[in-house]
Amino acid sequence: MTVKTATKPATAAKVTSKAASTKAVKGAPLTEAELLKMSDKDYMNAAQLDFFRQKLQTLKDDILKNASETTEHLRENILVPDPADRATIEEEHALELRTRDRERKLLKKVEQALARIESGDYGWCEETGEPIGLNRLIARPTANLSLEAQERRELRQKLFGE
Repeated sequence: MTVKTATKPATAAKVTSKAASTKAVKGAPLTEAELLKMSDKDYMNAAQLDFFRQKLQTLKDDILKNASETTEHLRENILVPDPADRATIEEEHALELRTRDRERKLLKKVEQALARIESGDYGWCEETGEPIGLNRLIARPTANLSLEAQERRELRQKLFGE
């Protein structure tokens, strides 16, 4: 296991970089490739936080849009005389509701991640205080644990049923 030397800044706003200030002047958001090219000392600077804020806000907007479409879809009353067709429609509705329930849980995590961005805690492991890592955050922007801490948590759950 490697120990990273990056330290959590007192506030996210204090940390800036040349790349971040250049991007801020241009007004263009970072791309994933530009984000990954940044040095370790630029970890969770203003530009990176803005990238993840936009990514999380887009995810939140998509979830809310899907929820409203589901509401409209379920309000449609289609009278189908055939019991097999009716059963198919009911099964599709049940699947859609299960999907929205998972998205509801994800929405809560997205809102928590946005709150961590505002508080300056985003990108740092809640258990160890170490950086979570850009690759992990790009893949899972709601992550609040480093990969190692998450693996330890899953192992505990598997062994002890916590």
